[in-house]
Amino acid sequence: MYQQYIGKVTHAVFQTQGTGRKRVLVATDENVIASLNLRKGEILWRHALGETESINALEIAAGKYAVTLSAGCNLRAWNLPDGTLIWETHLQTAASAVKLLILSTDINNDRTNDLLVVGGGLVQAISSVDGRLLWTADLADVGSGGFLPQETSVADKEHKLYALGFVGSSKLGVAEIDLSTGAKTQYKEAELPEGFPISDLLAVGESVVALDLAGSSIVSGTFTGKEKITLELTPVSSIYHDVSGNAQLLSLKARGVFVISFKDEVIVVGVDSETGKLDLVEKFNQPIAISNTLALSDEKQAIALVQHMDSDQTILLRVIITDGWKDEIAKDVIKLEPQRGLLQTIFLNSYTRTDKSHGFRALVVAEDDSLSLLQQGEVVWSREDGLASILDARMAQLPLERAGVSVAQVEHSLEEWLKGHVLRLKSTLMLASAEDVVALQAVRLKNAEKTKMTRDHNGFRKLIILLTKSGKLFALHSGDGHVVWSLLIPALRSEHRTPKPEPVKLLPWRKPHQHALDDSPVFLVVGRLGPGPNAPGVLSWVDAYSGRELHSLKLTYPIKQVLPLPILDSLEQRLHLFVDGETNVHLFPNTAESLSLFNNQSQNVYFYDVNKDGVIKGFRITDHIEDFVFSTRLLWSVVFPSDSEAIATTATRNSDEVVHTQAKVLGDRNVLFKYLNKNIVFVTTVAPGPSSKVGLAAPEDSWLVAYLIDTITGQVLHRVTHQDVQGPVHAVLSENWVIYHYFNLRAHRYELTVMEFYDNSRAETKGVLQYIIGRHNASAPFSSYTYPNIDVKSQSYFFTSSVKKMAVTMTARGITSRQLLIGTNCDQVLALDKRFLDPRRSINPTAMEREEGILPLTDGLPIYPQSYVTHSYRLEGLRGILSVPARLESPSLVFAYGLDLFYTRLAPSRTYDSLTEDFSYALLLITMIVLVVAIGVSWVMSKRKELADKWK
Repeated sequence: MYQQYIGKVTHAVFQTQGTGRKRVLVATDENVIASLNLRKGEILWRHALGETESINALEIAAGKYAVTLSAGCNLRAWNLPDGTLIWETHLQTAASAVKLLILSTDINNDRTNDLLVVGGGLVQAISSVDGRLLWTADLADVGSGGFLPQETSVADKEHKLYALGFVGSSKLGVAEIDLSTGAKTQYKEAELPEGFPISDLLAVGESVVALDLAGSSIVSGTFTGKEKITLELTPVSSIYHDVSGNAQLLSLKARGVFVISFKDEVIVVGVDSETGKLDLVEKFNQPIAISNTLALSDEKQAIALVQHMDSDQTILLRVIITDGWKDEIAKDVIKLEPQRGLLQTIFLNSYTRTDKSHGFRALVVAEDDSLSLLQQGEVVWSREDGLASILDARMAQLPLERAGVSVAQVEHSLEEWLKGHVLRLKSTLMLASAEDVVALQAVRLKNAEKTKMTRDHNGFRKLIILLTKSGKLFALHSGDGHVVWSLLIPALRSEHRTPKPEPVKLLPWRKPHQHALDDSPVFLVVGRLGPGPNAPGVLSWVDAYSGRELHSLKLTYPIKQVLPLPILDSLEQRLHLFVDGETNVHLFPNTAESLSLFNNQSQNVYFYDVNKDGVIKGFRITDHIEDFVFSTRLLWSVVFPSDSEAIATTATRNSDEVVHTQAKVLGDRNVLFKYLNKNIVFVTTVAPGPSSKVGLAAPEDSWLVAYLIDTITGQVLHRVTHQDVQGPVHAVLSENWVIYHYFNLRAHRYELTVMEFYDNSRAETKGVLQYIIGRHNASAPFSSYTYPNIDVKSQSYFFTSSVKKMAVTMTARGITSRQLLIGTNCDQVLALDKRFLDPRRSINPTAMEREEGILPLTDGLPIYPQSYVTHSYRLEGLRGILSVPARLESPSLVFAYGLDLFYTRLAPSRTYDSLTEDFSYALLLITMIVLVVAIGVSWVMSKRKELADKWK
């Protein structure tokens, strides 16, 4: 399974002129620019600019280039048909509030319209042909100084640009610039009313509108055609009497109108171009979405308004002429797909019908970050681009297949069942048309073995549960990646102009046993009721089979940490502890049974907290405060020198990891016992800090320190220092070994270091014979309060590339050898056999070591093309790698996600316990028949020969 996405669309420009393929250019919050097929929504080409290059603007220039402005200073032109980079210009400004304008005039006489970039007090003209800087106007020194432009207005006929902004907190300034030369021809200032704190500023045609911080008063006036700017103060209550809450300005980029948004209402306000007087044009008693302004002619502009009707699924789309706000030229009632939420952004485009009238299409972004194209009252296509921003991923078992299930339940409907059989019959009789062949292929794919909605014997078919940044939960089928169900979690939706709850984590709440027929897995979604870690928490429980929210709960305290406990109640619900801001813990589920179970084990519950300031603290449960709340006590703390070091990464063992054996048999028949303490954490600190870029720090001033800490006692079990190295650091901890990745400043290469930990306290009885006859109990418990005698074996290897993510394959019983899953900077996933990272490798292994499987030592790790799990696919913006076991021991199921999704099945030790999918059972049957016939013929021939020999 491989799927590509782009993220939540923030900018969109239609390219429908000419006879070529019609497309829409989009830019997203994942810093992606992409070209989409306007007919089907498919990705034609795509570029991910990186985590630090947020896209500020997107336009089409010269009819053949897509121009992007990113990070406030990087201006690029891309070829429309194939996305090839044509030119790139680095500008002087790096402001976040920067604007890109496409002029309707030619500045340098090259027969193409040029570009303007406004931001950081600078106005820069750029040639759209080659990205050459034509002129720069610095507005910081105009007037009395301190002028910072916030809005612009272009007068094409006069060939002028007006830059509007504030001078300090008491004046409004307007600078006039000649577009041909960049010369500042005029500058005007106007005093703001006394006690008018500044909030928003809009240019509405030839008028300026400003709102105060309280959202209660508006200042407006005309800035063209007069030597002075006359400002008029208008209370918002005089425009609209039923004011509820503070006002907020919304820009339409339209002549003569702008929008004021309140808590539950939206009004459209008209501006008189001569006097600047404000009048109410239209009001809406619910939140609405408003599109960009679309120019239908030189004098006519249109915008689109979307109102939700009785439900979130049904919307009213209106297209209105902005001049006078009277002509409604299009109106459609459209039913959206379920679980989309409220529409947030609209991009309007027009086309010419056969009768020469205007038709309209709208590209809409919904609350779940999905993208849909609306045209002629219907949804043409939709994209689930919220899947580009996955926060957490889990896997769940599909339901068991029950005996006696009706045809309608298996085939979804009797009509589908009959249709499938009719299509098969027509195909057999060679009467099927091209459409019938396509429909038959779709039916076969739907009913294929790998896409069934029931559990398979080997455990390969899974539900992939995904939590996205928008607060939507998806369930994908691992067979082909189709969406089984989706849920825009009600508990994580916000009201208009209130802080949106943020999803944080996805946890398995209930896992029914293997043969449960009627019980469904349940997942817990943990979120916050606002931005920041101190916002109160919110919990939502969701059924994994139906996608229905069972119930939700808003908490009164923030959730700092979630601790799943290895304790199940009678309903197979796992007990969880939620740590609040005062380090008290809250027990869930809130039942008497769970409280009784927890009280029996509360004295054995420990946890730790990693502080960004460089402190790790360990706690234990002490007293029962009230109901399901317990207090904690600080047991220990490890303080790192924050002035010279910073915590780079931490790693712990997977709680579901299965270890097959505690002993490792060597080639000389001796035994090493693995140090398998689940209560350990691996910590790395770096100097001068993890934020330093690779290669910039001096080698003598850089180092990395790796710690292995027992989280029960806070004891540092092992510590090692790597000189002349630098982060970023990525680490993974599994069984009794840890592998971490960093950059070596001396060698100018990346390195992977492996450390294995063995328990020497059992050295006196580590013979194989004693282990077999039971004189040594390998499963004997140990205590963290007993001083461990740990033997550490380590080795470092050069690695060819930087790393984004690391994970380890998981199998059902831990017998199969492990593979290290590495997400590389090439946006691919590499599977590296753990044997290559054996610290006991030597240049010339002995015969016993070769028998054990130890490879000869090399300074680097071999990378084979066959080792890339993703093959030729690229996973842009890789953020996570999830590995879960199947029912068989040999395979491991791997899911990687970022902008793209990828799912596959690995066999680190090959498929020794099953046959491959392409195994020819027919050939096996034919071979068996041939062998039986051959045996029979041979037996008859042997009897005849024996009889002939006796007659001689």
